[in-house]
Amino acid sequence: MLYVIYSEDVSDSLEKRAAARPAHIERLKKLQALGRVLIGGPTPAIDSEDPGAAGMTGSLLVVEFETLEAAKAWADADPYVEAGVYKAVTVKPFKRVF
Repeated sequence: MLYVIYSEDVSDSLEKRAAARPAHIERLKKLQALGRVLIGGPTPAIDSEDPGAAGMTGSLLVVEFETLEAAKAWADADPYVEAGVYKAVTVKPFKRVF
């Protein structure tokens, strides 16, 4: 089943994101290598591919897991969670139509 993982950053998350990004990306690459990442990326704070100092406001993933509980457990173990980047993480089932 597919799941949306939508995460919202704390204010001024840029430095925390930068510090935890290598571990965050490495973990996602492992899931991608298993063919379980449909789409993923950050949400820029401004309307720009490279928001610079404005940073990001969160992240969006559409990923495959066996259960909602497994998706939530995986999301809870994200290095960005441990680093305090996210103030909220929402995990919901997703039905792909297009």
